[in-house]
Amino acid sequence: MLSLATVRRRWVSFVGTFVTLALGVALIASTLLVYLAAEPAVPERFAGTPVYVQRTGTPWSPETVRDLSARLAAVPGVTGVVADHSFYAQLVLDGHPHGRPNVRDPQGHAWSTAGLAPYPVTGRPPMSAGEIVVGGAAGLNPGATVTVLTATGPAPYTVTGTIDGPGLYVADEVAARLSGGTRLLGVRGTGAPAAITAVVGDAGTVLSGAGRADLEDYGVSSTRQIGAQVLTGMVLLSAFSTVFVVASTFAFAANQRRREFGLLRAIGATPRQIRRSVAGEALGVGALAGAVGAALGALAAPALGSVLVDVGFEPPGFVTRVPLWPVAVAYLVGLLVAVLGASSAARRAGAVGPVEALREAAVDTRPMTRARWICGGLCAVLGIVLAVVTVGARDEDMMITSMLAAMALMVAMTLLAPVVIPPVVRLVTWPLGRLAGATGILAREGSLTAVRRTASIAAPVIVTVGFAALILGQVATVSAAYRSRGTSAVAHGAVVRPDGTPGLTDAVLAALPAGALAYTSTDVYSGGHSLLAGGVDPATFRPEVRSGSLADFGRPDTVIVAGDPRRLRESGSGGAPAPGAPASDPVARPSVAVGALLPVTFADGRTATLRVVAVIAPIEEAELLLPRATVRAHDPAALTQLAYVDGVPLPDLRAAVAGLGATAVAGGDYESDSSARDDVLVRIFVLTLIGLSVGYTGIAVANTLVMATAGRRRDFAVLRLSGGTVGQVLRVVATEALMVVGIGAALGLGVAVAALVGVRTGLAQALGAPVALLIPWGSVGAIVGACLLLALAASVLPAGLALRRRAVGVTGDRE
Repeated sequence: MLSLATVRRRWVSFVGTFVTLALGVALIASTLLVYLAAEPAVPERFAGTPVYVQRTGTPWSPETVRDLSARLAAVPGVTGVVADHSFYAQLVLDGHPHGRPNVRDPQGHAWSTAGLAPYPVTGRPPMSAGEIVVGGAAGLNPGATVTVLTATGPAPYTVTGTIDGPGLYVADEVAARLSGGTRLLGVRGTGAPAAITAVVGDAGTVLSGAGRADLEDYGVSSTRQIGAQVLTGMVLLSAFSTVFVVASTFAFAANQRRREFGLLRAIGATPRQIRRSVAGEALGVGALAGAVGAALGALAAPALGSVLVDVGFEPPGFVTRVPLWPVAVAYLVGLLVAVLGASSAARRAGAVGPVEALREAAVDTRPMTRARWICGGLCAVLGIVLAVVTVGARDEDMMITSMLAAMALMVAMTLLAPVVIPPVVRLVTWPLGRLAGATGILAREGSLTAVRRTASIAAPVIVTVGFAALILGQVATVSAAYRSRGTSAVAHGAVVRPDGTPGLTDAVLAALPAGALAYTSTDVYSGGHSLLAGGVDPATFRPEVRSGSLADFGRPDTVIVAGDPRRLRESGSGGAPAPGAPASDPVARPSVAVGALLPVTFADGRTATLRVVAVIAPIEEAELLLPRATVRAHDPAALTQLAYVDGVPLPDLRAAVAGLGATAVAGGDYESDSSARDDVLVRIFVLTLIGLSVGYTGIAVANTLVMATAGRRRDFAVLRLSGGTVGQVLRVVATEALMVVGIGAALGLGVAVAALVGVRTGLAQALGAPVALLIPWGSVGAIVGACLLLALAASVLPAGLALRRRAVGVTGDRE
């Protein structure tokens, strides 16, 4: 009965905690559901075949494919083995390349692989060169003639049939000529995976059942990986913001009732009864708010998943499932946080003495408890350690580690706020006391007297501004660091780049004027490492030679090393270790020297030993340089990413490559399609995380201020009875709110900068160059301004309502 009466009496505080908890649980439930749904799926193109054998790393040679296929065909139950020959192919419709395939997701396939889905055909299969089967989405009918782009350039094909699926299919022998190496075999029939594994041995990995999800297209996997990073950040932010804000809100709500607890103690209530009452209230509010939040989260999760698909963070076809257990986890987290958030306040409430009922001022006599000192100190140490760990973290882990460091420092800052805030308040309000007269003095003394209230109001501001500055600073610092590395494009007058295609074909290179420089990209393998190789024309390649000579470059067995690739040093390809150095020490091994023999495996699986004829200065395009004829001989599907041209007007270049899936831009204006798309995704990523954190914590800022202002009616009445006008009282309230928000924003910025220092230092070490710490102050200032406006509205409006009551009546109230 007492708990119900308390809820009716202090409905503002309980509505505030209810809203905060319900939204927090909804946030956790929705992000967790989407995160768990973002799992790889078996590609439709491979869904109809039960077992696959996949090769990672070096591809199989044609001889190995024939031998392995024969041995697999002999396994009982196996009815056929299909080698996946895939290559770059793209339709040209209405004079423009159709679709935007990724260079790692070739759309051209051998006709036999259509049976792996299987896809039914309308018409007939391709049987000879110049015939093709296309997906029905292209809108072509059997008998039509269409232009198809491959690595060699455009060529006419006759459509012999259509299928209900993506991709372009040619005769098997044509696909074998157009594709590079083979890394996948489809095993049809009822052969047991165990028997197939015994035959394959260490030649590949056998995939069956759900394991076939590893065959997911690179583009889909890349999109899913981006989505996983976004969702990881969202889950971390939502969980931390919810726990942080809800716990502080419940603790603040209980702390506001110190006089009430003193009165209960005065009329005979025991400390245990007080604690039980507070815990019961928290449990009741937590149970109801958690249920509402869990339901809202389950309803919002599919919509959140659709938004992620629309912006490119999840692949098309992504579906958000709503199993019960993640929703139950979110509910239990909310309930646990509510109880734990009120438990510490309940212990303090039980320790309140009867004399507290007689206090007329909400003075915090002991704002720092022993537990607060210990926990705050431990979180500060943890945050510093994580900031240091960020320096040595991998690129993909650096952002999450710095975010964890910021979270730990935010908790430390909030727990230690009663110690940190008073000197900051005195420093900030020293000029206010001289300039603003009584208003500044009252605002300062109010903040210093009720330091717990001040810390509770500042807490969500610390989170809001801290996360905003951290996320914006991470993106700005990382983007500027990688942009500062420059690009070869700006050193040339013009750049010929793909236009609607993943790369340039040989036809584009043939149309360029003499002297054009281009790198045809392919992967080679040496010493267990994949290396990016570039095929160049020896007649036009004029790099900065550090050792050796280009005189012999052009022979099929020659190679040029760009810079000093660490992976080559680690593989030991450079020869014997230096005198006195242990052979197992990869750092001590010398770099690849001129004259060294370098064994490599090409994209077609064939191995050759190449002689290093020169070592040149590092370039961005490749680690190894080969004659283009060598690349084309071993990788028929290889494309050229860019071509650099000097001394030719842009209109002439554009005219030369028109209709070939390429265009020309000035070197200084070059920006790749992928870079532009990445910039868009980064902006959406930033807006998503900031909207998530700022939106929720912004609500918490307003909520906490409404609760704090509603509990200060006595303070306002005393000011009115002392002769203050309504306007003067509102100015005091506004000044105090703005001051506390400003202090919280400053502390949040301090936390963000501390975490960003680790990111900057780690990037500088990884890139081997100075990195500037950048924070978009305009965006951060806008967020701080939004917090200030929220603070004004959430404090002045409730105060104005409270001042409508007669001052004598308010001071006579006994809560």
